[in-house]
Amino acid sequence: MFTATPTTRQHNLTSSSEESEAHDVIETRLWLEEHDWLYRLLRSEDNVSPTFRFPDLISASVSLVFTHQDAPCRIFRFLGTELVLRSPETPRRRESMWRHQYQLLLDLQRSPANRHPNPKFQLDQLTTACVALCRAEDGSGAGILRQARRNMAERSHPGRDAPPR
Repeated sequence: MFTATPTTRQHNLTSSSEESEAHDVIETRLWLEEHDWLYRLLRSEDNVSPTFRFPDLISASVSLVFTHQDAPCRIFRFLGTELVLRSPETPRRRESMWRHQYQLLLDLQRSPANRHPNPKFQLDQLTTACVALCRAEDGSGAGILRQARRNMAERSHPGRDAPPR
């Protein structure tokens, strides 16, 4: 006697836009001190409607730093005067950022300022520098939350800039 059991089909509950967004985030690492500060911002009562998550907050930090024309100088100055003095064994947390901001950091990582004879800094160090610079400029994190809203609006309308500040 043969028993026939129906085969169950796996229905993909993920929409194509959700799949596309999953490919639009890139993994990075963040040094513990900056991660803890962003975590406090993530949990703060100011982070509402919508509640931004780490990819938004990290990306907003990168975007904010790159609003300055001297962003590469600022980043490498922080790396060469402050981050370099921390233990290289400092713990890091794995997080994500949006692809657009990752591309800014990747271009910086590949720039002549990060080549011989200069020290070579990695993505986690560049990311950490952006968060640290934002924290030094505005410890409340309000600017990061504003920039996260702008970044979200820009992602919602590709090819168009968000409305002016």
